[in-house]
Amino acid sequence: MLEEVERWLATRSWSVADRPLRQILAAKQRTGQTVSVVLPALNEEETVGDIVAVIRRDLMERSPLVDELVVVDSGSTDRTFEVAAAAGARVVHRDEILPRLPAVPGKGEVLWRSLLVTRGDILCFVDADLRDFSSDFVTGIVGPLLTDPGIALVKAMYDRPLTVSDGSGSGTVSAGQGGRVTELMARPLLNMHWPQLAGFVQPLGGEYAARRSLLERLPFPVGYGVELGMLVDALHLVGLDALAQVDVGVRKHRHQDGQALGRMAAAIYRTAQLRLARGHLLRPALTQFERGENGFEPRTYPVDTEERPPMAGIAEYAARKVA
Repeated sequence: MLEEVERWLATRSWSVADRPLRQILAAKQRTGQTVSVVLPALNEEETVGDIVAVIRRDLMERSPLVDELVVVDSGSTDRTFEVAAAAGARVVHRDEILPRLPAVPGKGEVLWRSLLVTRGDILCFVDADLRDFSSDFVTGIVGPLLTDPGIALVKAMYDRPLTVSDGSGSGTVSAGQGGRVTELMARPLLNMHWPQLAGFVQPLGGEYAARRSLLERLPFPVGYGVELGMLVDALHLVGLDALAQVDVGVRKHRHQDGQALGRMAAAIYRTAQLRLARGHLLRPALTQFERGENGFEPRTYPVDTEERPPMAGIAEYAARKVA
């Protein structure tokens, strides 16, 4: 298995510099494929506008790589909708998509519904909390899909520095320490149960691109488990050599606190568990502790384990394709 991973790393891991933008644009024109960029967003007014502006400027106005740019608002209570729209994105509220099916909270829910409000042959997902955003994130992961018909899904890989606040508004930056749930939960799970995927540097990263023809056949965990579930399911559906990764540099974003990371880890574990023994397990919950007036008080959270079926089986999606 180690030899297979090493072979994959040598043949399916690239740098953003390996495919210049002119090469990617030529492939797009030659193949006639279209590209949609989707930003799932929940209370990201501080960052979403800058990301949208960079993509519009670099990849829509200066170079015609991206055909549509959609922000799917997951119920924000701040100005995310207004900021994204002002920056030039088409903004759609999650609840307006497939209204006959009530939405549930979660990033995976938003990504699943985005298939219904986009048209691109290739979908590129970008988290809306990135700082110092570069359009290399998009060109890097879209490039292999446009230039190589054998590639079905591409994940970005990058350094994830962790800034630890010192209480004064600044803090200490630790290089490479930003992927805590990846290192403590996802990577061990993948190495033990799906060792073919051990070569992915950022298996939980929110920046990846895939062919619509693959995405519409995948189930979508509605919450934090969506990235791991998608990677595992894609492996079984299209095989390792249809998966790839591209180094795009450095990813700076807002970091979650320890308890949020605990809930994320529980959801990722449950997503893996379902794929190992689907249908035989109880619906789980996670109990954490916070200090209150009377000592440590328990707080119990449901683990988001619901999944949406492959979009290809949804009547509204099938009707839209026919139309």
